[in-house]
Amino acid sequence: MKSITKIYRRKWFLLFGFVIVIKLLLELGYYYLESFQIVPKLLLDVTILVGIMAIPIFMQRDMHKTNIELQANKQKLKNIFDTLDVAVWSHDLKTDHLLITSGIQKLYDYSLNEFYEDKLLWKKVIHPEDLSIINEREKLLARGESVISIYRIQRKDGEVRWIQDRGIPTLDKNGHFIDFTSVLFDITDRKESEERYRSLVEMSPDMIAVVSKGKIDYANGAGCEFAGISNPQELIGQPLENIFPEEVLNELRIIEKNSNSGVCKSFEFQLTAPDGIKRDLEMSAVPTLYEGRLAKQIIVHDITDQKRAKQTIEFMAYYDALTGLPNRYMFRKYLNDMLNNSEAQTLAVLFLDLDRFKVINDTKGHSIGDQLLKKVANRLQRRVQHVGMVSRLGGDEFIILLEDTDHIKTKDLARQLINEFAPPLELNGQEYFITPSIGISMYPEDGEDEETLIRQADTAMYLAKDRGKNNFQFYHPQLNSLSLRKMELETALRKAIEQESFMIHYQPQVDLKTGMIVGVEALLRWVHPTHGFISPGEFIPLAEETGLIVPLGKWVLQEACRQNKQWRDAGLSDIPISINISVRQMQEEDFIECVERVVQELGIIPSCVELEITESIIQNIDESLLILNQLKELGFKLSIDDFGTGYSSLSYLKHLPIDKIKIDKSFVDDIVEDSNGGAIVKTIIDMGTNLNFTVIAEGIETEDQQQFLIQNGCELGQGYLFSRPLPLQEVKELLRQGIVRREIIQ
Repeated sequence: MKSITKIYRRKWFLLFGFVIVIKLLLELGYYYLESFQIVPKLLLDVTILVGIMAIPIFMQRDMHKTNIELQANKQKLKNIFDTLDVAVWSHDLKTDHLLITSGIQKLYDYSLNEFYEDKLLWKKVIHPEDLSIINEREKLLARGESVISIYRIQRKDGEVRWIQDRGIPTLDKNGHFIDFTSVLFDITDRKESEERYRSLVEMSPDMIAVVSKGKIDYANGAGCEFAGISNPQELIGQPLENIFPEEVLNELRIIEKNSNSGVCKSFEFQLTAPDGIKRDLEMSAVPTLYEGRLAKQIIVHDITDQKRAKQTIEFMAYYDALTGLPNRYMFRKYLNDMLNNSEAQTLAVLFLDLDRFKVINDTKGHSIGDQLLKKVANRLQRRVQHVGMVSRLGGDEFIILLEDTDHIKTKDLARQLINEFAPPLELNGQEYFITPSIGISMYPEDGEDEETLIRQADTAMYLAKDRGKNNFQFYHPQLNSLSLRKMELETALRKAIEQESFMIHYQPQVDLKTGMIVGVEALLRWVHPTHGFISPGEFIPLAEETGLIVPLGKWVLQEACRQNKQWRDAGLSDIPISINISVRQMQEEDFIECVERVVQELGIIPSCVELEITESIIQNIDESLLILNQLKELGFKLSIDDFGTGYSSLSYLKHLPIDKIKIDKSFVDDIVEDSNGGAIVKTIIDMGTNLNFTVIAEGIETEDQQQFLIQNGCELGQGYLFSRPLPLQEVKELLRQGIVRREIIQ
């Protein structure tokens, strides 16, 4: 109102001055006009009178116009304040006059009247923890300093909000605090957003920092790990070179020089942390503004575990987890690269399979098997070294690629590999003899692609198996027919088991001195519908390899026991029947149950059944003892088949509940012509006698062999000298006679 009065005073003064000036001009004009006698003096007086009378009219119209403009501006200002979440608080301390805009109702949820009625209400709603901020604010205002305060209030509805309060004080000429104005904003959303961002930054496992001019302006707690300090504040002002290597600084310089504003750049580097551990890190940097100046925000993420996981995945994809050797995928990729890039180079692929490993793995357990495979891998690596690649295909199969070689070099390396496995593998104080069978294919003569070369080498490996194992064979085209035969036999073997199309022949076991029959051995025979008679030496290893020996062995056990029962019921004497049991069968959980079921269902006398087990069972002595003792408790006779061909310690024999040991045919063949063979047989007979075992020799084909065995204390034997394995009807007649040769060997 005061300002309006001042405006009208100024206008009155100007109008009055204007009238005076007009009057002077008219007086002067009148003087001149009178001199010329053109206008009478009355005209001048009337003009002055009209001008004076017009003054109020002009003044009233001007005041009305000013009032309209003032009201319009006031409404505009009100509309602006109502639109914004802002309140203005003006307090004249001299008159205690308070002026508050309506926006305060939105901020505090209290009405204007409540604030006017209680002038301290604004202070009562301040959060108790922030009252100290208000006290400090009032001190600064009293000194005439403008101040921005941020504090919390509790609204009438109970909600807590954040307020930013800009206070502007007024001091009189004597320095007394007489008036102040506050502008208040609700900054809750911004404050909570900042707090969330700050929490995320502080809780982040990544280092988040702001840098400018080569120094750190801000860093979160994670940055302490990289710098080796405990307090983030100690990082402020630190030069980057105190924390990061030169390569990182160079990258940041490049980013600063080349990147556009807002474009994030990332790069990887390594850093040795204060704990001495080398870490893989990824840094991202983006230009930003910090406190009004250009800076860079950097985020440092530890990717060490990520890198290791990636390396692990890559390793698992291309390397064998057990031995660390390249796996089949890596080998195929490498071989393909060699074939594509070195067409003129001669290559050799060696397919290697371990002999007898399955027996060890089944009897000693997979843990021992895995350790032995590691030792095998080390031997192969040591021998091949830089001349090629060694990889593991799986199980006990390995494959080797020789580069820039020929037949002579390849043959020489194959011999070295055979010799490499002549010494036993030692594990936990026990020796294991494992030998390789190796098949070889040559590029380009045996194939021009990796699949063909591997297949041909695999085929040649089976030829090495067929030729006695522990040797190597080169591929030749005729082997394809052998491979096809093996696949065909496997299919036919499965069908034969399903259809029970096998038969059992029986070979008499005799007293070497009298020729009297003391027992028979049940031997499995198979007549293929197309190929005719299939040798047990061909289909039994195939059954072992495929696991078909388990159902096949069950059938033989049941069928042989049934036949023994029929002979006894037919009045034949209780001739013991000997049945071969595979070690693989004995590993089955229900093996003992299966044997008990046969006894119960057929009503056989267990003492009339002798179970023959190979010597390899000794390699898992603890489990073997458990099974053999259970069989012994059932009443079965037990014998060790092919004695002397295994490599396990003979000292275990005395702990086994066995009744008989059988001398293998390979030793019997040499007892006459080879003094070493005869010595071995003598040793086995003496040892068996000392341990109170019955000793029986198999494969006797000549009278000289028979005579040698009798002279050295072996009482029992079997072989073609006495009888070949006979079908059921023929062996029945022989059993009725009770003797195979009436002459007594003296």
